[in-house]
Amino acid sequence: MKTDIHPEYREVVFQDVSSDFMILTRSTMDSKETIKWEDGKEYPLIKVEISSASHPFYTGKHKVVDSGGRVDRFKRRYNK
Repeated sequence: MKTDIHPEYREVVFQDVSSDFMILTRSTMDSKETIKWEDGKEYPLIKVEISSASHPFYTGKHKVVDSGGRVDRFKRRYNK
């Protein structure tokens, strides 16, 4: 087997910038930014735009938008 071909798998912190939610997990992603975690150690910080803490589907704020009554027209057409 080849040696030194795999990226380093280490602990990193992912931060959702829209909800300020952070989680410590393991990843191969790399970042120049670091953050001091609750345990006092510094970890690489990966900023993400959306996570389960801010996604409308997971927060219960997901809405189905019916533009122009398309659902009603479909039901009337195929309800026969």
